[in-house]
Parts: sequence; structure tokens; C-alpha cells
Amino acid sequence: MNREIHSWYSPHLNKNMEIAVYGHYGFSLLLLPTAAADYLEYERFLMIDVLKPHIEAGKIKVFSINSINSESWLNPRMHPRHKSIRHVQFNDYVYKEVVPFIKHKTSADTPLILTGASLGALHAANLFFRRPDLIDGVIAMSGDYELGSYTGGYHDQDVYFNSPMQYLPNLNDEYWLGHIRKSQHIHILTGSGAWETPEATVRFSKMLDSKGIPHEVDIWGADMPHDWPTWRLMLPYYIATRF
Repeated sequence: MNREIHSWYSPHLNKNMEIAVYGHYGFSLLLLPTAAADYLEYERFLMIDVLKPHIEAGKIKVFSINSINSESWLNPRMHPRHKSIRHVQFNDYVYKEVVPFIKHKTSADTPLILTGASLGALHAANLFFRRPDLIDGVIAMSGDYELGSYTGGYHDQDVYFNSPMQYLPNLNDEYWLGHIRKSQHIHILTGSGAWETPEATVRFSKMLDSKGIPHEVDIWGADMPHDWPTWRLMLPYYIATRF
């Protein structure tokens, strides 16, 4: 399996950012870390191992980036406004640096799907719903799509526009809704076991239904906890059966 590590100094984040690349061909799958982890988290927790058959078969080409959550919502020492600003800078890094890099390593027409678990699911979903003209779909696992769950009661305009549960109900622009609705790959998944909050997935699904947004919601059983063994089952299963 081809494995590459790239890095560059990000002008949007003002720091060096690495990205891991796995494979040669296939649609692009961008992995968002779960919490405050780095670009090798999915490798350390053996997700790349369970995706390897799809990578080697040329079905997917996988990209994995760093989180900046430790410089944002997971940093208790930062002022909330600074956390909010850093979140917006991360979005710009993905849209204006990572997406062009992926297109350069694949092609302009290669589909790009985002995925993540836990806080990574929120990031993946938010990045897709904000820019469905750049991103083709999302596989979100075990997420809470209300950013307020992480802000400790703080709220500003950037929190609103990075919380899909807040901005999507008020989205009425048919241009953006049309882009979202044409996606064939909006998959919202969760377990029902320890530390999971399947009710967050149910709320999100009902809201998507109210906006006429086609999606798949899949709630796995009580034996599926909020942890890597669950996600190592979910993601390869969806790659195998939905693409």
C-alpha cells in the first residue's frame, strides 16, 4: 500500500500542518481526527488497516489531517472568542489548502467524501454542509451536530455558522440546498452503547428531513460503544456497501 507524508506551512493556521496519504486511486476520503489527535490517529488506531483492502483495490484514496481542537474548543485556557476564531481558520485551511492539495493528488473530478467520528463527525458534517460545492458527501460517526455542546455556553456568530443544528434549519437559499440535496452520500451513523448519544443523531436526522435533505441514518446496537472498535466496523462496511 502506498503511504506518503506531506507537510507545509499553513498561512491560515500559521503553523506547519502534516497530511498522510494512503493509496493511488479511487474516490478521495478525507479523515477528520476524533478530538485533539493528529494526522496519524487513524493509523495508530488501526483504521487504515481495516480500510487497506479498499485502498489496495483502488476504490479509495485516503487522506488524513491534523486536528486543531486543542487550540480551539478542547483548550480550557483559551478565551471562547479565540476558540471560535481558530475554528474558522481551520475551516479555511481545509477549504483553501487541503481540498486543492487533494485535487492535485487526484483530479478535479474525483469525488471527495469527508468522514470522522465523535468531534470529527461534527467537523466532517459541518465542512460538507457549509461547502457542498467543494465536497461531495459525508460519513459521520457518533457525532453531536450541535457545536454548543462543546462551547461551555459561549455563543457568537461563528458558533452559529459552525453548528449544523443551528444554521441548517434557517437555510433557505435554494442554490446551497440544491447542492446539498443532490449528494448521494450523507450517512449519519451511531452506536447505542456506552458513551454514545444516539438521540443526537435522531435529532439531526429529523432536522434534515424537515429540510428535504436526503440522507441515511443508521443506529447500531447497544453493543456498539463510542469507541474505535465501533468505528472500525462502521467505516469499512459503508465503504464496501454504499460506494
